[in-house]
Amino acid sequence: MTSSTSPATPAATATTASATPSTSSTSTAPAAPVLSFENDYSEGAHPAILKALSDDNLTPRPGYGTDDVCRSATERIRRWIKQPEAYVRFLVGGTQANQTIIDAIAPPFGAVVAVTSAHVNTHEAGAIEASGHKVITLPEHDGKMDPDELAALCDVFDADDNNEHMAVPSCVYVSQSTEYGTLYDLDELEGLSRVCRSRHLPLIVDGARLGYALAAAGCDMTAADIARLADAFTIGGTKVGALFGEAAVFPHGAPAPRMTALIKRHGALLAKGWLLGVQFDVLLDDDLYLDIARNADRQADAIRRALTDRGYEIMHSSSTNQIFVALDARTVSRLTSRVRLGFMERLDDGRSLMRICTSWATTDDQTRRLIALL
Repeated sequence: MTSSTSPATPAATATTASATPSTSSTSTAPAAPVLSFENDYSEGAHPAILKALSDDNLTPRPGYGTDDVCRSATERIRRWIKQPEAYVRFLVGGTQANQTIIDAIAPPFGAVVAVTSAHVNTHEAGAIEASGHKVITLPEHDGKMDPDELAALCDVFDADDNNEHMAVPSCVYVSQSTEYGTLYDLDELEGLSRVCRSRHLPLIVDGARLGYALAAAGCDMTAADIARLADAFTIGGTKVGALFGEAAVFPHGAPAPRMTALIKRHGALLAKGWLLGVQFDVLLDDDLYLDIARNADRQADAIRRALTDRGYEIMHSSSTNQIFVALDARTVSRLTSRVRLGFMERLDDGRSLMRICTSWATTDDQTRRLIALL
């Protein structure tokens, strides 16, 4: 598979064949429940979150994240990342968070540098460009950015006598884990951070799946490392146990004045902000966030081993909750009659690149049933 493949966010989802109810008088056994491995945001929320929301349901609180539970969640994040002055805001979703962070950091004429497979370049419907910021792309290497290619891009821009007429590279966007489920190791992220700081480019780390990255086998970094190396990052809730929401974290303080107004302009401000605060307060209590993410990675590892044992071709080397496998049409038809999978793209040889995605809620039984179908 070449580095020009599309990113690991479902452009379409394989449909599931449903049993047609019998019209005869003879009763039939109900069809077995269809398994879902299409994404990591199909389930609702962790029971502890639902309980906390129910317990707090009738507690009146100030709006827009100015309440006590948002302050508590903020303090938990500051302790976790070892940045006592970090500026934290709880936003409604990932695209809104990316748009808000980039707009807060980059000047109006500024561009964001990302790899071709980056979420901001492929599956945000032009949201970044709609806010006035061009996305400048570099090749992806298993979903990751090469710091030497970033430095070369900056050199070319600086040497261009016409660059005053061009969108200026003003920040750099990467994801941990990447759209392909791959991980930056600590050396790689430090290398990117060095280039960014030598060129005065703020580094943004999209952590929509941060829990699955940090909990993965072989991950050699912590949330504190990311806070040390990045100028802004997100802690994903939507895909890691929350009903919805992302925490936008600026380790060195607020990046712009009147952030509340900016957040609101991007449709990311929730009047009932305490709903977000409660969720992150629960997730970051007693390591729940990493514990439930670790379950997803463990389930994915079991599926990966089964795929390898049965001779399937896995397309990216990942230790997180996303698995990308090349399947012929017959196998796609057979599996998707019983399992929801994510369709990624048609490969050059006619096969389909399909995603198998576990979540914080995936059970041992669901994993065993999927493996039995392989």
